[in-house]
Amino acid sequence: MNVTNQTTRTYFIIKGISDVPMLQIPIFLLVLFIYLLTLGGNMSIFLLVCLDPRLHTPMYFFLCNLSALDMSCSTVTLHKILISFLTGDKTVSVHACMTQMFIFISLVCNELLILTAMSYDRYVAICNPLRYSAVMRPCVCAGMAGVCWVLGIVESIPHIVLISRFTCYKTQEINHFFCDLLPLVKLSCNDTSLSEFLIFICGLLLSTFPFLLTFIPYTFIIQTILSIRTGRHKAFYTCSSHLTVVILLYLTLIYQYMRPASMDTLESNKLFSLFNTAAVPMLNPLIYSLKNKDVKFALRRWWFQVTT
Repeated sequence: MNVTNQTTRTYFIIKGISDVPMLQIPIFLLVLFIYLLTLGGNMSIFLLVCLDPRLHTPMYFFLCNLSALDMSCSTVTLHKILISFLTGDKTVSVHACMTQMFIFISLVCNELLILTAMSYDRYVAICNPLRYSAVMRPCVCAGMAGVCWVLGIVESIPHIVLISRFTCYKTQEINHFFCDLLPLVKLSCNDTSLSEFLIFICGLLLSTFPFLLTFIPYTFIIQTILSIRTGRHKAFYTCSSHLTVVILLYLTLIYQYMRPASMDTLESNKLFSLFNTAAVPMLNPLIYSLKNKDVKFALRRWWFQVTT
């Protein structure tokens, strides 16, 4: 082992999505387009929910939280690609790297929990509509969202504590477009068995309990919808947007973090991370707005007020 590998690194070099020179401009333009579309779409939903009194309901309160998470997740992961293209500086300090990783893990965990809360909201609305306003009171919704944010932060702390204790790395170059957990663990020449075990356990817990808490209510929702004679299409229409987002997110996370070691490659991780941190946040506003009449009506009302 080289002596340089024994020293503590003060900075890392973010390799990016690709190091092929002719692809740099297309990649930058694509990432910039996705990022602006993500910000525009999610900010539109966020502002519509905040400004339109008709959207001050539990479902749109959680949707507002989801939009804030998507904007934050895209910003914290994609900003380095955009900045490094403009400045040519691909370096990131160790402290900045740890901070980025901490925020990213917190946001992902929080998003899974917010989606679980949204599932419970749909369960109460469809299976127990007469008690919906009593159960999903504003203070209850705010408490659920607060718990989701706190648990997301708490879950990320053990990972950062373990990784911050690494004292040597095989190289300074991170084969990723941001400081993600798995690439940094694979880069270390310390004993990473505990970190890998923690990643597996946390991944298992996060893909099991929130997954079950998200999908179990839908078994009751589907039973209730099938038992009613009128309004069945509207009920399915309301839940399909949420289910689409949940399935997209869980499929990418499970394949990315729960694969066997023989199938685990950094290049495939980059592709799934790009889909998870760029494509999914970009698609969420489109899924919810295109399939949600209330959002479309609110957007039309806002556009009418602006143009008149």
